[in-house]
Amino acid sequence: MPPALLQITGDTLRYWRAFAYYARGGAFAGSHEKFFDGDRRQACHVFGAALAIRMWHRPHYRTTSYAADLRANLSNVAVPGTGMALSKVCVMRPVAVGFLLIGAPCWSFVAAVAKAKRDTGSYFSLRKIAENYREQLLKPRDWFSLWRTNSRLAAWHSLCVKKETQGWGDYDMENKWAFIEKGRNKGVAVSPVLETPALCIKHKNEEGGMGIHFFRNALEGGDWILQEVMQNEAFVAGLLPENAPLSTFRVMTASRLGLSSKENSIEAISCVFRAGRKGAATDHDSILFDVDVKTGKIGRGTTNMQWYRLGLRNCLIGGVRWAPPPDILDHPDCPGKRVTGATVPDFQKRVAALATEAHRKLLPTVPLAGWDVVLSKDHGACLLEVNLSCNFFRGSFDEEKYVEFIGDYFEDCDTRRAL
Repeated sequence: MPPALLQITGDTLRYWRAFAYYARGGAFAGSHEKFFDGDRRQACHVFGAALAIRMWHRPHYRTTSYAADLRANLSNVAVPGTGMALSKVCVMRPVAVGFLLIGAPCWSFVAAVAKAKRDTGSYFSLRKIAENYREQLLKPRDWFSLWRTNSRLAAWHSLCVKKETQGWGDYDMENKWAFIEKGRNKGVAVSPVLETPALCIKHKNEEGGMGIHFFRNALEGGDWILQEVMQNEAFVAGLLPENAPLSTFRVMTASRLGLSSKENSIEAISCVFRAGRKGAATDHDSILFDVDVKTGKIGRGTTNMQWYRLGLRNCLIGGVRWAPPPDILDHPDCPGKRVTGATVPDFQKRVAALATEAHRKLLPTVPLAGWDVVLSKDHGACLLEVNLSCNFFRGSFDEEKYVEFIGDYFEDCDTRRAL
């Protein structure tokens, strides 16, 4: 058998053995030596996949169970070219196990062949296919795989907190009102809320008591957070087309205060500028520009919208791009308006430091947090919300340091026996 095929077979068997070991409750500590020739990154990825099975019926800090959270968050996400929402493989645990054991290796092989074709011009470069397969199956770098690893860590660590404190602790900050209320009390610059007790909203052209809606302010015990619509400050607006939405900086921060050792370390590890599209209501429809967390210089832009193409028309014959799109330098809705190369004014103080201060004051024991920072015209720099099952949005980060961070938390949670 050719060496490349031996490598593909060996990597598949390695994945299955490690997955089975982890899914049955095997410890993370030392497993990178046992299964992956000392590669801790491979251990982090496969261990995280098995965690999804172990946590399946356990409660989740956002909803009734980890499985329910999966179904909600993957309902609009599809592996590019399939058109099928990934929530379909989360209907029950046996289906998820089958997908992780059979579907993941199969799709990794398809992706490996496709990448070999892009890199070499041939579908039959076995050496390149084997190399790509190992990366995609055992240590993928795509934003989706990293997001799932981050989310699994948050879910598992929150179970440790719940076991030890009988509550969700800092994970309560995922609730938008709890976040704003604590931010106001702690002196953190969160987005301002209206003080009015309630609002009555009427349609301008409906009669007979129709088209009337009442909203009671959360400040007064109601269910609604009432806020004005903010506008981008001049620097941000200058990078965007007219009629663009409020566009945020997604800052990822990492805290070691959630470890049993209580290491006093919180830092910004990644940042992306979500440049909203013309006419969009929010910056969920945006171009994602990488931002240097030390200098605030904006780098290349990209998008991950190919992961959100659902339906039959977006299966293979629909021509959905499998690979990440080419780098974007200008905003596509205003050609010639260069975004890449601009530097965010006073980035460290207004963006990075704001996020790390908020992490320390509001949820110091949560490992990873994704902050939506807005530079607004009337209220300056402030935080819209925080996401605890967060992703990098393809922003750059120190991969070696990230793997060490995730691995340390996996080992720590193992010793706390929440599963």
